[in-house]
Amino acid sequence: MADKIRALGNEDQDEQRRIWRKSSYSMTNGHCVETRVLESGLVIVQDSQALAGPELGIRPKAWLAFVAELRAS
Repeated sequence: MADKIRALGNEDQDEQRRIWRKSSYSMTNGHCVETRVLESGLVIVQDSQALAGPELGIRPKAWLAFVAELRAS
């Protein structure tokens, strides 16, 4: 699946240059999660210490449910 997500991100070079957003809960020691949203709405998540590593794609509804659950806890 990660290969498919990378392929989606590579469709447009400008898409790859979009700004990643780092979690406000990221630690100063570099343990960070970053996200970006593709034009399709797919949310891409990556480990900021493994930029060449896998990316996780999450559909918008699932992402919103995940964020809502985090905020509620």
